[in-house]
Amino acid sequence: MPKSPTARLIVASSESDADMLYATRFFVPDAFVFLQHRGRRTILLSDLEVDRGRTEAKVDEVLSLSHEREKLRLPEQTGFGELTAAFLRSRKIGRVEVPAAFPLGLAREIEKAGIDVVPANGLFWKERECKTDEELKHLRCALAVTEAGMARGMEVLKAAEITKRGPLKWGGKPLTSERLRAEIDTAILRAGGLPANTIVAGGLQACDPHERGHGPLRADELIILDLFPRDTRSGYFGDMTRTVVRGRASDAQRHLWETVRAGQKQALEAMKPGESGKEIHEEIKEFFAKKGFPTEQHEGRWRGFFHGTGHGLGLEIHESPRFGQTNFREGQVLTVEPGIYWLGIGGARIEDVVAVTKTGIKMLSRFSKELEI
Repeated sequence: MPKSPTARLIVASSESDADMLYATRFFVPDAFVFLQHRGRRTILLSDLEVDRGRTEAKVDEVLSLSHEREKLRLPEQTGFGELTAAFLRSRKIGRVEVPAAFPLGLAREIEKAGIDVVPANGLFWKERECKTDEELKHLRCALAVTEAGMARGMEVLKAAEITKRGPLKWGGKPLTSERLRAEIDTAILRAGGLPANTIVAGGLQACDPHERGHGPLRADELIILDLFPRDTRSGYFGDMTRTVVRGRASDAQRHLWETVRAGQKQALEAMKPGESGKEIHEEIKEFFAKKGFPTEQHEGRWRGFFHGTGHGLGLEIHESPRFGQTNFREGQVLTVEPGIYWLGIGGARIEDVVAVTKTGIKMLSRFSKELEI
C-alpha cells in the first residue's frame, strides 16, 4: 500500500486526555478515535455519543462506530485496535503520528496492519503552549472558580474562634484541615469547578509543599491554602496559593512570608519575552538566601526553596512550559509560586497566574494577599 503523508491519530477519553480535548472541545468519558488527515478532522464515536458529538464536537466529520464496522464488514466482536487499523486502511493511511503516551498495545495492533506508528517528539499540539484569546477567557473563568473556593476558605478562617490552647474552633467544633477543605471544595463545586487534592496545611505540615494537611488547625501558625480546580465547562484549570495566619504572626513568620512575597514580586517584574525562567528562578533562590533562607538539606530534610518557581497552566494543571526550562514567549500562561519551608517557623507559598505579553506580563488572578486574618 503506498504511503500517504503522515496523519495524526489520538485514541483516548477527552475527559482525561488534554490533547484529545484540545483537538475536539468535546467531553467523552470513554476512549474514541480522532484522526487528522489532509487538514480534515474526523472522530469515530460509539452510538451512545454520536448524536451529541455532531452537535458539540469542534471537528469536520463525526462518524458512527457501528456504521463504520458494518461498512468495513467487521464482526461485532472486533476489538478496538483492529477496528482502528481497518478504519485507517480504508482511508489509505500508511503512517500516523501519535502522542508520546499513546497505548503500546494499541500501537502494536495498528502496526500489524502495516501502518507505521510514530510517537510525537515533544508536544503533540505545539500550539497549546501559547494561549489564544478564547483560552485566556477560559482560564479567567477557571480562576474565578478558584477564587470562590479561596474566598470561602478565608471566610471560615476569619470566623474561627481562637482558643486559649491554640486549636481553632468553628461551629463549636475543632476546625481541622479536613473540615476547611470540605468547605473550600463545596464552594468550588457550587461555582462550577471540580476540586481535587486541595491543600490545607498548617504548622509543621506546611513545611512539606505537597502535604494535603490533616488534623486540627491552630492559631498563630502559618497555614497554606493551595487550590487547583478544573472548570467543568471548559476543562481548563485554575491554580492559586495563599498563606495566612489566623491570629498574630511572629516576627519570624512575618519575615518569612514577606520574603516570599518579595520573591514573587521580583519574578513578576523580571518576566517578559526572551527572558530566561531558569535565571529568574536562580535569582529568587539567591535573594531568599540573602534574607536568611538558603536552600539546603538540614538534619535529613530539605529547607528553603526546593521546588520550581512555576509551571504552564491550561488543560492540564502542570503543562508546558516549565518555568525553569523556558525563555518566555508571548501567549504563555504560567503560575508564579515561590515558597520557603523552614522547620521551626513554618511554610509559606504565594501563587498567582500570569500571561506573558509583548512587553511583560498580565495578571490573570487577582485575589488579595494578606498575612494575618
